[in-house]
This record gives sequence, C-alpha cells and structure tokens, in this order.
Amino acid sequence: MEQILQGMKAAGEKTRLRILSLCAHGELTVSDLTRVLGQSQPRVSRHLRLLVEAGLLERHQEGNWAWYRLAETGNDGSIIGHGGARNAELARHLIDLIPENDETQVLDLSRLEDIKDERARVAADYFRANAASWSKVRALHVDPAKVDAALREVVLRQPVENLLDIGTGTGRVLELVAPDVSSAIGVDLSREMLAVARHNLDKADLRHCQVRHADMYQLPFPRKRFDAVTLHMVLHYSEDPGQVVSEAARVLEPGGRLVIVDFAPHGMTTLLDQHAHRWPGFDDDDVNRWFRVAKLSPEMPVRLHGDPLTVMLWAASCAANDSTQKIEGRAVS
Repeated sequence: MEQILQGMKAAGEKTRLRILSLCAHGELTVSDLTRVLGQSQPRVSRHLRLLVEAGLLERHQEGNWAWYRLAETGNDGSIIGHGGARNAELARHLIDLIPENDETQVLDLSRLEDIKDERARVAADYFRANAASWSKVRALHVDPAKVDAALREVVLRQPVENLLDIGTGTGRVLELVAPDVSSAIGVDLSREMLAVARHNLDKADLRHCQVRHADMYQLPFPRKRFDAVTLHMVLHYSEDPGQVVSEAARVLEPGGRLVIVDFAPHGMTTLLDQHAHRWPGFDDDDVNRWFRVAKLSPEMPVRLHGDPLTVMLWAASCAANDSTQKIEGRAVS
C-alpha cells in the first residue's frame, strides 16, 4: 500500500503528470523535457527524481545523457528498474485517463513532435553518410527480405515475451519482431546508430521497444532476464565471438533461445580491409562449439544461399531444467 501511495503522491502534480504523458510517447532526456515544459533543468530534474523513486519512470545513463521512459514490468510482473510493478501499471492507467483533446497535452505533444523531427534529421544525415557502404555489403548476399523472413520464423518459433537484440544498429530486428513480443530492448555501442534506431522506433510508434548504449561483452542486465536474444550481423565485427555468445547466454532465462545471423565462411577480403569485418564468416563447428561452452543446445541451422555471401541462422536453447533441452529446427535452402 505504501508503494502505491508513493506513486499517487508523485503523480499528483500537474508537471509530473505531463512528464508521465510525454514519456509514454518515447524515451526523453532532461533537455527534451525542459524544452517541452518551458521549465528550468533543476526543476525538471527534481520532478524526474521523484517519479523514478516512486517506480513510475525508469532512468538509464548513456554517456553524458540520462534517458527516461515509463517503468516496465517483467514476465513475472516484477518491475524492470526501480520501484514496483503496481506503480508501473498505475502510470499507464493515469495516462489513459488524460483526455486526448486536453489543451496542455496537445501543446506538449506538438512540441515533442518538433524534437522528434530534429532527431529524424540527425538520423537521416548519419544514414546517408553510411548507406553506400551498407548497400554494397547487402548487394553481395541473398535478398534482405528473405533474411528478415527467416529471422522472424526462427526467433518466433516459440512464444517470446522479452527480447534482447545485441548490436541493434538501426533497430531493424526490433521492428521485425515488435508485433509478436511484449517488450524488446536493443543495445549498441554506437550512439550514432542508437539515434537512427530511436528515430525508427518513434516513426513506427513502437513504444514497447527501446534501445540502450551498452557493450556486448558486458551487458547491463541480470542473469535470466530475456527469453530470446538475437545477434544480427554482429559477430563478424567481434574480437572474441565466443565471449559474446557466452555473455548473451548469461542473460537467457531457462528455456530461452539465442539466434545468430551471420555469414558462412567466404573469401571476400574486401570486407575485412574496407568494412571493418574481423572474421570472414563462421562455420557450423565453431558456432556450435561456442554454444556448448555457453551451455546451450544447438538447433539445426538455416542456410540462405547467396553469391558470393551465404547467410546463416544459428539458434540454440538454454536448458529449461537440469537436463539439456534440444528444440528441433529445420534447414531452409
């Protein structure tokens, strides 16, 4: 009861209710909120601290920036972040009670759209600067639409509640699985790519998806946090792919699955010389060895033949109990 009262007290103030409503439309920084609300940064920061302490918002640090979003609940109903699950639900209930034609909210959301438009311009500039390089690589392998379809089929072979996409890039994997998962988080080390991903998620109105700045070797999540993890065209950049696989397995809950999308062995040295690839693809034996070291049970891989690059989808499951559980897959030509 005390927790609920704290949440109600924190939300029972006009500015804080406006902040909750704004954060329901995407992740925002203190700077974003000061622009929309027309209030000083110290004052907005105090409001945010109260909302985080009450479990209505969650905060995460990304370099010099702190990002805020509505608190979320996990598979078991527990809060993901600070506070309690009931206050996460309370925040959503209060926001739903605000009339759509409320004058203050309409003005706030109009100002928020201006901020999102600025983000879109930044994302577009970065994408234009790098699109030529990405297009050259995509032209070397099978139709990306076929890769997307195969990824959805493999990832969603069993129901998924919470998904983690490591090395999320533009957030494409999050967009692909969003209709079929309860929540999804993408992590990337590039802040420029995170700006692109945030714009794409905003544009698609995928409020149950989010992105974080994080290192794939040291994920900022506890053990057994996700029931699905994806590594989409990431391992060929890694200095130690086995360590990445083990770290991904650490955050898998029992019965969860890890899905890797990458290239089969190839002879395209230009990818190493000009596109920063660390490895010229991987063979099944190497990937299965990393799976077993991470105590995952490999499934049958999916092969998408291309010339000169063949795309592979490897998947493995975390034991649901003490005995290793193997989920049968199938090959696709």
